[in-house]
Amino acid sequence: QVQLVESGGGSVQAGGSLRLSCAASERTFKTHTMAWFCQAPGKEREFVAGITFNGGIYYASSIQDRFTISRDNAKNTVDLQMSSLKPEDTAVYYCAARSGSALYATESQYDAWGQGTQVTVSS
Repeated sequence: QVQLVESGGGSVQAGGSLRLSCAASERTFKTHTMAWFCQAPGKEREFVAGITFNGGIYYASSIQDRFTISRDNAKNTVDLQMSSLKPEDTAVYYCAARSGSALYATESQYDAWGQGTQVTVSS
């Protein structure tokens, strides 16, 4: 099973930017669909963005063009560039993976998860 390690979280003021990165352990990464989810305090984990192995992308409607997901199949990494951050973006962000080309916004469809990285946006 692919193992995932996130990095890049931190604290930033509203309007600022952060770049999250997720490193995958397996060479089969290139056959996995990858996604980012977030979980705010007291809330359920929710989908942020996903990308298939051939570059198909889907974003949650709440992102409103502020975030960009990308992947590098040669380096086994997937990134989430976050801009125009808002206090409501404060959450733990998780990288997730599933084998195959289908992209789902439902966490139950993903079978590998990272440990999460905290993003805190202050007003």
